[in-house]
Amino acid sequence: MRTKLPLAVFAVSVLPLICAVAARPDHQWPVNGGIDNIRYSPLTQITRANVSRLAVAWTYDSHDAFNGSEMQSNPIVLGGVLYATTPSLKVVAVDAATGVEKWRFDPSGGAAPGSRFRHRGVTVHRDRVFVTHRNWLYALDTRTGRPIASFGKDGRVDLREGLGRPAEKLSVSASTPGVVFDDLLIMGSTVPETLPGAPGDIRAFDVNTGAIRWSFHTIPHPGEFGYDTWPKDAWQIAGGANAWAGVSLDAKLGIVFAATGSASFDFYGVNRHGDNLFSDCILALNARTGERLWHFQGLRHDVWDMDFPAAPSLVTVTRAGRKVDAVAQITKYGYVYVLDRRTGAPLFPIGERKAPPSTIDGERLAPAQPYPLKPPPFTRQTLTEQMLTRRTPAAHAAVLAEFRALDAGFLVPPSLKGTAVFPGVDGGGEWGGAAFDPETALLYVNANEMPWIVRLIPNNDTSLYNAKCATCHKTDRTGTPQAPSLIDVGARRGRDQIADVVRHGTGRMPGFPDLGTKNIADLVERGQGCGSRSHERPDLAQVPQRR
Repeated sequence: MRTKLPLAVFAVSVLPLICAVAARPDHQWPVNGGIDNIRYSPLTQITRANVSRLAVAWTYDSHDAFNGSEMQSNPIVLGGVLYATTPSLKVVAVDAATGVEKWRFDPSGGAAPGSRFRHRGVTVHRDRVFVTHRNWLYALDTRTGRPIASFGKDGRVDLREGLGRPAEKLSVSASTPGVVFDDLLIMGSTVPETLPGAPGDIRAFDVNTGAIRWSFHTIPHPGEFGYDTWPKDAWQIAGGANAWAGVSLDAKLGIVFAATGSASFDFYGVNRHGDNLFSDCILALNARTGERLWHFQGLRHDVWDMDFPAAPSLVTVTRAGRKVDAVAQITKYGYVYVLDRRTGAPLFPIGERKAPPSTIDGERLAPAQPYPLKPPPFTRQTLTEQMLTRRTPAAHAAVLAEFRALDAGFLVPPSLKGTAVFPGVDGGGEWGGAAFDPETALLYVNANEMPWIVRLIPNNDTSLYNAKCATCHKTDRTGTPQAPSLIDVGARRGRDQIADVVRHGTGRMPGFPDLGTKNIADLVERGQGCGSRSHERPDLAQVPQRR
């Protein structure tokens, strides 16, 4: 069963408590994930003796028409005001004591609903609220919710710019808010998992002007550390390696920490021979300059989409009788890496496990992969026949027959035959991240075990729809659990709406600005939307678009 931590629901459930203590500075919630990204607050007003008497203080209704969006906003509470995004990505400021709306901002400009969104909230710094909408980064006035004209152009910055490639051909957004250090807004990004794609540069924007103050190239440029772990000039065409889950900040040390995703294509790496730094890495960067201080790569040449699923948690542990500031990083495969915050040195031994080779022509996988010897994994590592359903004899026999027709095992790579990936592409830890109790030094993780089937299929079809869309929406356009049916889509959405979704993306689907106006018009003319996957789900699994 899929078990995700719905942060929006969590936030709503504790809202009455937040309202009661919002005026106390030590009980504010100033940043996404909380201070140090450990999702911890002392909140001493609640005890075992009074928790049963908690009652709802107020509720707030955003009045959004449901459009299939995923409500993942972690509200920020500062100065008695709660700031959040709604399912349709309106930005709202609500009085934290009464639940009365103070203002709202619609970044779509009042356009008709239709696009689905995945968004995790805002960043608040002094007099401004930073929020992203598609490829735009906005700075809003905390008092009025209006864009601040001096930021970028008319209050917004195009996230596609400054990446060294034509902006109009890129799809770049940010589902997770950034952090602020010394008037720098430091952010990761959301990019497609296919090619052509955009690089996952981590960037710092001037909070006053919107200008880019520094960039860290997660796909190294010539002369930069890690350049030789990619094919020559990969930085000009490769994509991914992005910190889609956000970043964490140690303001005292002046270090920003990020955990990056896999490179594109997710499941096929023939075009990117090498270990591919800085994909699947824990990164420590100088927050003032973007200079790399240290890195740890958890997966070399990833073809499993096993990117780090959450920003690092900044924890303090006791080793040999002394306190050690550390980074705790959860993974999709159930591991927790614990590294010294200043040096990146592992606090527990790291082993090397041999990895099987790929059966795909031209694929060169790393011969071994690292793993922590401690702590033990918080999920099982391998799917076996003994774990398959026994709901009924017929169900067991059907699943067993399909399982035996697949490749399976830890780190067994995708194949044309099909591979059972476990604990799954959405397995292990997820974007909700870990929580840490500094009083007990316990790390809490929402663990998932959700096997997937990944199958590579030759891309030998010249049809635009079949090449770009059919693997998600199926050739007959009936859709899958992760991608909607496109039958009669023209009756549900207008031509401009369909074209907008194809060009900019929506929900789990990336944008395809590189298709060009004519190709997009051809897809719209046939009443077809568009997805993007180079793998197949027979009927048990569909890998979602990041993130």
